Amino acid sequence: MDDAASPPALTQGDIDQRVFDLYDEYCHGRLDRRGFLQRAAAVTLGGLAMAQALLPRYAEAQTISFTDPRIKALYVGYKSPGGSSGQMRGYLVQPSGSGPFPAVLVIHENRGLNPYIEDVARRLAAEGFLALAPDGLFPVGGYPGNDDDGRALQSGLDQGRLRTDMSNSARFLKAHALSTGKLGITGFCWGGSTTNYLAATLGESVQAAAPFYGAAVQTAAIPAIKAALVLHFAENDAGINAMWPGFETGLRAAGVAHEAHIYAGTQHGFHNNSTPRYHEASASLAWQRTIALFRTRLA
Repeated sequence: MDDAASPPALTQGDIDQRVFDLYDEYCHGRLDRRGFLQRAAAVTLGGLAMAQALLPRYAEAQTISFTDPRIKALYVGYKSPGGSSGQMRGYLVQPSGSGPFPAVLVIHENRGLNPYIEDVARRLAAEGFLALAPDGLFPVGGYPGNDDDGRALQSGLDQGRLRTDMSNSARFLKAHALSTGKLGITGFCWGGSTTNYLAATLGESVQAAAPFYGAAVQTAAIPAIKAALVLHFAENDAGINAMWPGFETGLRAAGVAHEAHIYAGTQHGFHNNSTPRYHEASASLAWQRTIALFRTRLA
């Protein structure tokens, strides 16, 4: 087949902002896939192709192979009292060597432990951190292999118990034999919100946190945050960004060490390199800042 005859892949600049907005509705469960595709097709010429281009391609998300000699990866089980089932499972990745290592919890989006989040855990291990990416869907069978079913499963869980599973995952990681006992947390979308939540609820147990486009915690909970924060926001993310001024005021009043970055020209999810929402320059810079935070605060 003549490769020149194949249509070029769409990039972020080719996609109408209205389609990005519809995709955000779809990702957050306010539209099903069919509704997303239909509305995208109606909103602009070529909208269906734009919508289809936004669906994740997880083969593109792998930057660190699970056979990379710098890391060792395995799935581990552990107890989670008060969680969805009392048991949890996570993807544990350690740097090569005997350790101990500073530890980082990686919290997935609203669809379970998909291949992109597993790759983020491997990226952290390649940088010298013991990384655990828990699968909040483990009590209902685990990540099902596609985001639509994963999103439906996660929305059906008791959200308080799900957050308890994340809290217990953090405690498990901090106490792990390969951990130095210094704990950082990062997460994306729902995971970004949960990163903020854990920074508040776990208090002095967390030394550093780097939420990506995560919702703010309740104002009353902010003084409990003892971790240093580096917060990452997309420019085109009105719902999340509207929470930031009040959150920032609370962080300043409580004396919480923090810095926030809003990345120009980006969409919610800009770090996820499996769809055209990915913005390489911003994702790279945000990642550098995240690693710098963990190197400084978890040393």
